[in-house]
Amino acid sequence: MYRALLVQPDRYSREETRLMFHWEQHGFMLQADADSLSDAQAILRTQSVDLILIDLKHSHASGMLLCERIREQSRVPIILLGGSHDFQLLRKAMAFQVSDYIANPVHSEDLAASLCKVKKELDALSVQSHRITLSYEKKKNLNPSIIDLVKQYVQEQLHQNITLKKISSLLHFNCAYLGQKFKDQENMSFNEYLLQQRMEKAKILLERTDMRIYEIANEVGYTEIDWFYKKFKEYTGTSANEYRKQSTVIA
Repeated sequence: MYRALLVQPDRYSREETRLMFHWEQHGFMLQADADSLSDAQAILRTQSVDLILIDLKHSHASGMLLCERIREQSRVPIILLGGSHDFQLLRKAMAFQVSDYIANPVHSEDLAASLCKVKKELDALSVQSHRITLSYEKKKNLNPSIIDLVKQYVQEQLHQNITLKKISSLLHFNCAYLGQKFKDQENMSFNEYLLQQRMEKAKILLERTDMRIYEIANEVGYTEIDWFYKKFKEYTGTSANEYRKQSTVIA
């Protein structure tokens, strides 16, 4: 059963959404609800959820701001409810890579179809996580380096939101212990390694493909193009555009 957070500004609306259908039949339980941006952020700091539903009827701005805050940290599925048919709003929602955008009026069958789609995506991720766990269980008797398994996961999931906490959970390790073990073996922190791998792959894609820069950013795990630009310049000393031009001249 997947856990969902419902963000709606008034109690009546939240209750109405809860009673729309039997959520459990669609593979979800409404684990928590919030009536404001700050309330939602407080919940997300202390609880793990698999899906976030955000009501836009009362305030498009606060809903979009919450999407932005979430995407700074996670790629958790987001379903937006009750928005208008405004094209600019829809474009902004797409930029945050929401799983679905259900404009007013929100019908139960539309939401049920959306939940079904998200459940399939989560099931696929769950299978993948199970494979990683089995991989570790199969190999641990051969005494391989757990750090090699962490690095393998990074390579395979570079396009996804990656955190050491998630990897630690998958491999049943204490996060602080795994982080220190990684630093001891690699002489860099896990986050430094992750940044290095993302930037090195981005450099290769800039050099060898004609992919657009926003496509490359997504390929190496960045949903925010401005953040990718910033990190790439910090890492290489030049912008992504300049790096591509320079590599073309050298070639």
